[in-house]
Amino acid sequence: MSVEELALSQAQELRRGTVVLACLALLRQPQYGYALLETLNGAGVTVDGNTLYPLLRRLEKQGLLTSEWNTDESRPRKFYRTSPDGDRVRAGLVREWQDLVASISRLTKETA
Repeated sequence: MSVEELALSQAQELRRGTVVLACLALLRQPQYGYALLETLNGAGVTVDGNTLYPLLRRLEKQGLLTSEWNTDESRPRKFYRTSPDGDRVRAGLVREWQDLVASISRLTKETA
C-alpha cells in the first residue's frame, strides 16, 4: 500500500467518528434520510447510504432520534429529528469535539 493510500485510509477512519456528531447537529430540524445524506456530503462529511441508514436506525434505537412517516406526498418519507436525549448527547459531543480540536491544535503546533 502506498503512502497516499495509507493517508486516505487513515483520513477515512478519522472522519468515520464524526458522522454521528454531524447527524445529531443537523437533525435538530427534521429531515428525511436522502436530504440528510445530500446535506452531509455537501458539507464535506462524506458518507454513503449504506452507512447512513443503519446509523440512523441505531441512533433511533438508542433513543437519540425520533422518526415519523410523512405520507402527504406521493412518496412516503421517514423524517428523523433529535430527541431530548439526542440534544443532550449532541451538546456533550460538541464540547468533547471542541476540546479535542484544541488539544490536537496544540499538539500539531508543537510538532510543526
